[in-house]
Amino acid sequence: MEIAPGHLLVATAELGDPNFSRTVVLMVDVDADGAVGVVLNRPTGVRVADVLGPWREGVAEPPVLFEGGPVNTEAALAVGLLRDATDVPVGFQPFHGRLGLLDLDTPQALLEGSLSGLRIFAGYSGWGADQLADEIAEGSWHVVPARREDVFRASVDTLWSDVLRRQPGELAWQSTRPADPRDN
Repeated sequence: MEIAPGHLLVATAELGDPNFSRTVVLMVDVDADGAVGVVLNRPTGVRVADVLGPWREGVAEPPVLFEGGPVNTEAALAVGLLRDATDVPVGFQPFHGRLGLLDLDTPQALLEGSLSGLRIFAGYSGWGADQLADEIAEGSWHVVPARREDVFRASVDTLWSDVLRRQPGELAWQSTRPADPRDN
């Protein structure tokens, strides 16, 4: 599958980078210069209300920041879900259907009633030109389609195995693979 915004990268056991062990990454931008995504299954203990107070009301459960990845961890990136794909508010940039990036500097009054989901990430995951394609070719990532519920689910503890389990064929078998093969 060719990688595009809205796809998921699911880490394989062969991926040795601890930043991405058993992660599920939502791709938000892919072009000739590189790719950007956010890790969906790494919640932090930092409450959104404590660092971005005005946004505490709109975020999905759990209301915490998520580790988006190891790049620019002091910056916040927000992924939102529009209620209506034809009503795109100022400050919202769709990247896949009703999913999009939200500029957190946008006055909340301009968004009133526009979003049905919001998740905020500290940092992001980034790859240079051809870097991600090389990692996929070497077997570090599975590329699969995303579902909206993957992005905004309240409990992300089993997201990695749940995403793999719903895939066709042998890929579903990977969902039961232990983190450490010695545990098998």
